[in-house]
Amino acid sequence: MTDFIHPALLFILGALPIPFLKGSARTAYLLLIPALTILAVLTMQPGSYGAARFIGQDILIAKVDKLAIVFAIVFTIMALIGTVYALHLTDAGQHVAAFVYVGCALGVVFAGDYLTLYLFWEGMAFASAYLVFAQRGRQAIRAGFRYLMVHVTGGVVLLGGVILHGLATGSLLFGPIEGSAGVGGYLILAGFMLNAAVPPLNAWLTDAYPEATVTGAVFMSAFTTKTAVYVLARAFPGTELLVWFGTVMALYGVVYAVLENDCRRLLAYHIVSQVGYMVAGVGIGTEMAVNGAASHAFAHILYKALLFMGAGAVIHVTGRRKLTELGGLYRTMPWTVALYMVGAFAISAFPFFSGFVTKSMVIAAAAQDHRALVVLALTMASSGTFLHTGLKLPYYMFFGTDRGLVAREPPRNMLVAMGMAAALCIAIGLFPQRLYALLPYPVDFEPYTGVHVVESLGVLMFTALGFVLFLRSLDPENTISIDTDWFYRKGARQFMWLAEKPLASYEKAVSDVSETAALPFLHRTARAGLWVDLNGVDAVVNGVARATLRGGRALRQLQTGVVTHYALAMMAGVIAATAVFAVVWR
Repeated sequence: MTDFIHPALLFILGALPIPFLKGSARTAYLLLIPALTILAVLTMQPGSYGAARFIGQDILIAKVDKLAIVFAIVFTIMALIGTVYALHLTDAGQHVAAFVYVGCALGVVFAGDYLTLYLFWEGMAFASAYLVFAQRGRQAIRAGFRYLMVHVTGGVVLLGGVILHGLATGSLLFGPIEGSAGVGGYLILAGFMLNAAVPPLNAWLTDAYPEATVTGAVFMSAFTTKTAVYVLARAFPGTELLVWFGTVMALYGVVYAVLENDCRRLLAYHIVSQVGYMVAGVGIGTEMAVNGAASHAFAHILYKALLFMGAGAVIHVTGRRKLTELGGLYRTMPWTVALYMVGAFAISAFPFFSGFVTKSMVIAAAAQDHRALVVLALTMASSGTFLHTGLKLPYYMFFGTDRGLVAREPPRNMLVAMGMAAALCIAIGLFPQRLYALLPYPVDFEPYTGVHVVESLGVLMFTALGFVLFLRSLDPENTISIDTDWFYRKGARQFMWLAEKPLASYEKAVSDVSETAALPFLHRTARAGLWVDLNGVDAVVNGVARATLRGGRALRQLQTGVVTHYALAMMAGVIAATAVFAVVWR
């Protein structure tokens, strides 16, 4: 690897000095790391790097090809934009977590084997969770624990799939899972789909992202779901199941956005919707469809970050995030309004904005593959996106009823970051061939045909007309939408009851029997030499009994922090599974 600098290391190791730097030195350093990483990605050559043997298996730290490079380019660009947006922060912890998060995402992108991928995959979960905890409010802490619970559980599922798939194939190398996936393949698919927020595994996203810090939510909107799209494209292209899951996602997110009052939760549901286009594209699996998924991920990272930055700017200066509490800000925040609307036009696929030249490629691939129902559903979802992200949210957040809020433009670095993202959204829309040249397959697609432009404008204009006619019906309400997170919120309570009542009672009974009858009897019989032929049984029995007692104490401690202990238990499961994995291959 002497001629290859791993971009992940630049961010992960680069995070270490951040707490020790202050003032302008920290600012310069924070900008230097992403700038160097962009340069490293743009100059790297395709190939395999860091090949080694571990537990009898081939390990490949980095595999560079066009699919990896296109994701790495947008990840590093987004890291620079997000860093600029966060320059005003004095909390070094958020900068460190963001850098580790970006580094782990890049580690996943370049991973050539499942073990390397898994380590970076879990690193993303823990680094991004800090960006939720850093908000420090009660709701944020709870959302952060739920976020960790879900992702650690998904990580265990993924690891189980990796072990089973490795046993079945004899290889840990990361690539397309062809033929019958088997149990291992389906577990890997489930782990990837969880991070892609595929319903019903989506509620962690809309639960956690609105509770993150203003700057943390910008980073989170860009990386976790898009790394999931990348690994799906790498491992499961052409999987029919993904076509229908992606189509449902596109509509699911739009429908839930109708119900939302929280501006960032509304945007989070549109992440689910837009990632649906990418998942469907991966599922279709043709060259055009995979190109469409990759290009739409590229565009989505930039315009979704811009939308979160606009909403974050409002939250930063007003402290409000509910649409029922906002309005009339266009007078005091004109730059924020203008830049936000660039992102709104991009996500709505207006001509001459980035979404138009990427989203249309996925829909065209579906049409080319004779999937009329998919084309119809994705077109409907596009209309719904404009209705809520391009019309409803900006109307009630910036215009609408003036709530008399005292507001101003956000700090200059936040506006500069928004300007950078907006410029790229426009540039991609005007010069799509520059993006198309980066895609993994040759592109034979022209977005700016007369028919396509007229059709798109027709859908968008009729959507705008509907918004005007039914404006009163779209007024936000101060309500809470119940999503699939209801099950694990309620499930956690049931787990608590199970730990406090039946399991604790059973543990107490076992402990009492062990302490008063079983242990004394076993000690006496062992000392009497009745089991002489079974060397070491006494020690084993003692160990089991003591483990039972320790387990009982651990169960009682669940009463003081069920979520924390659950997360630790899942981590223990990861370690145990890794140990089994090592033993099997030895």
